[in-house]
Amino acid sequence: MDLLEDAPGSNAHEFTVSELSGAVKRSLEDQFGRVRVRGEIGRVSRPSSGHVYFDLKDDRSVLAAVTWKGQAAKLAQRPEEGMEVIATGRLTTFPGQSKYQLIVDQIEPAGLGALMAMLEKRRQALAAEGLFDGARKRPLPSLPRVIGVVTSPSGAVIRDILHRLRDRFPTRVLIWPVAVQGEGCAPQVAAAIRGFNDLPQGGPIPRPDLLIVARGGGSLEDLWGFNEEAVVRAAAESRIPLISAVGHETDTTLIDFASDRRAPTPTAAAEMAVPVLAELAARLAESQARLTRCSQHHIDRPRQRLRDLSRALGRPAALTEGARQRLDLWAGRLDPALHGLVRARRHQLAVRPMPVALLRRFTDGKGHALHRLEHRLDAAAIRRLERRRDRMTAMAERLDASLARVVATTRRAITVQDQKLADLSRRLGLAAQRAIRTRSEALQRADRMRQSLGYTETLKRGFVVVRGPDGVITSAQGARQVPQVELEFADGRVTARPEGASPKASRKAKPSEQKSLF
Repeated sequence: MDLLEDAPGSNAHEFTVSELSGAVKRSLEDQFGRVRVRGEIGRVSRPSSGHVYFDLKDDRSVLAAVTWKGQAAKLAQRPEEGMEVIATGRLTTFPGQSKYQLIVDQIEPAGLGALMAMLEKRRQALAAEGLFDGARKRPLPSLPRVIGVVTSPSGAVIRDILHRLRDRFPTRVLIWPVAVQGEGCAPQVAAAIRGFNDLPQGGPIPRPDLLIVARGGGSLEDLWGFNEEAVVRAAAESRIPLISAVGHETDTTLIDFASDRRAPTPTAAAEMAVPVLAELAARLAESQARLTRCSQHHIDRPRQRLRDLSRALGRPAALTEGARQRLDLWAGRLDPALHGLVRARRHQLAVRPMPVALLRRFTDGKGHALHRLEHRLDAAAIRRLERRRDRMTAMAERLDASLARVVATTRRAITVQDQKLADLSRRLGLAAQRAIRTRSEALQRADRMRQSLGYTETLKRGFVVVRGPDGVITSAQGARQVPQVELEFADGRVTARPEGASPKASRKAKPSEQKSLF
């Protein structure tokens, strides 16, 4: 029966291969226009065309997937083998191989557990390459002149860093603005790190001595850009020491392992970058001595360089020794050759005399050729001398410019140190004045206390101090035993004879002192 249906003359429609493939393609795209597929990424291929080919699989099936070049650059998550993801796209067929595939335009990890597993796998792979080795980490510069900061220009992080640097040690800061979250974060941060490293020394934009990659806290998804392989490799390849300050103290990203130093917060990164200005005051005397030695070294080095270059120029006589030797050799052969030539020419003239006009033309031509050679020789000698003079002039100008720069730098440094010394002297004078004023006020308070606690103030209230020959008398019996006493009042002293004093004591008293106040 099947043979009859397939026989010629059957009314079954005949499809071409392309028609059948197109029909299948349209049916599949109509039924599965846009789908979300969850699975594990298998084989990943990235040919030179820029497209990304990979497999989505589970425990029973495998689905081919492709992301075109333009969309691959926009993926928030790059496909990696072993990742469990949710891929979004449209299902279609590939007629060239009679298979269907998923055109993926969006990939997202399948939950936080998948992110952590992928992060741990990436960390182990990069650690196996040696990117996190402690031997690769370099010490931070003690006093960086220029600090490059890779962060968002509009966040609070850059304000905290600048404020801390201004408080501790004002330093020149170059900011490379980047996105610190989202799809553009990783490529922009990696490009910023490499861009700072590619800056030439001595160029119009100064090359930083230290880099800080900073961002505030956030979730694992917010900080994911700093876990990307491109950022980690850029940090590990950086020739400039790098501090990572991403997130809070409890946040950890892969750039922390590749950087030279990890800071718990952006503010702590600024504290690591520069010292405290007050702590450098004690090194002022040592710095002045080092400045003098350095200035002398900067002067001696170009001078020695000039001596070395002058020795490399060689002796002018050595350049002409070979030519002089050849000239001497040919000079010895010239005389016999000239005699032979003269004899030959004389014989020719004797056999066949040369016309006078021809001889004159010949001698004139040789004379003109000789004059031209003489002019060329003079011009060549002048040009050679001018070239040497120009080289010497250029070297002298370079040396003068170098010395001028060194002298100007030294003068500026000395001016700055003089200003600092003058400021310290002024502050020392003010401190001495404050100390003297404080001591004077303390002395005045002590004198007022002495006066308030002294007995002279008591005398003003009607009290009297009684003194005898042996000192102050404090009892009436003691006063009767002396011939006379001295009474001290607030406004002066008087003498008196105590009533009831002994006769013996009375006889010894003088008539002028025989008066009593009792």
